[in-house]
Amino acid sequence: MADRKKENAVVISQEMLADGIFSMWLRTEASQMAVPGQFISMYTNDGTKLLPRPISICEIDKEEGALRVVYRVTGENTGTKQFSECKPGDTIPVIGPLGNGFPLEKAEGKKAFLMGGGIGVPPILELAKQLNAAEKQIVMGYRDANTFLKEQFEANGTVYVSTEDGSVGTKGNVMDAIRENGLTADIIYACGPTPMLRAIKNFAEENGIECYISLEEKMACGIGACLACVCKSKEKDHHTNVHNKRICKDGPVFLSTEVEI
Repeated sequence: MADRKKENAVVISQEMLADGIFSMWLRTEASQMAVPGQFISMYTNDGTKLLPRPISICEIDKEEGALRVVYRVTGENTGTKQFSECKPGDTIPVIGPLGNGFPLEKAEGKKAFLMGGGIGVPPILELAKQLNAAEKQIVMGYRDANTFLKEQFEANGTVYVSTEDGSVGTKGNVMDAIRENGLTADIIYACGPTPMLRAIKNFAEENGIECYISLEEKMACGIGACLACVCKSKEKDHHTNVHNKRICKDGPVFLSTEVEI
């Protein structure tokens, strides 16, 4: 955190992609250092909410000095609701980029799964754009036919979709899509809800596949203050001497065998 200062990012544009899902481009210095899998902490301009909201980075445009975030509004009177009401030219205090990001170099020459579910879909987009894998198989899980970002994924790999209601692609989840299409991989990158990541972690370990998972869904403040995002780890933490990791500080991306979820 020492080398990340708070700045006022400027809203370039904002649109609603699906019910409750918003896309925002921000002009921010954080764009110059950001890598796929990182996040920014966004503060509201409402003094009653002291802690920021961690929002994963969806796209990075270094030339324009801009970042794209795609986020879900979690309810009325929330920080994300306030973000959704921002207009071009408005400013939002942010700190970032934060977190460790996905290890891109691990996929070189390999057949890769890039897997996202729900609001874990957006951070996979910049990964798909930058990953230099021999083959990119992008497996996305959605609730229904609101398959936001799907067209952009199709420009960056072979896309397989699962929907809970069966309206698009495979009925079920991302693991069902893998089975139905008979897909295989040498390495996995994934972000999404905990039950999905648990299934992917188990699949990877049963099949001896190197797997990196982003646990960003569990983060609350994003700056290490609230301790809401602690997860169990195989190794002891250097500072506390217990088997814990703070996702926002030590992650959000982990080798699947390092953590218990």
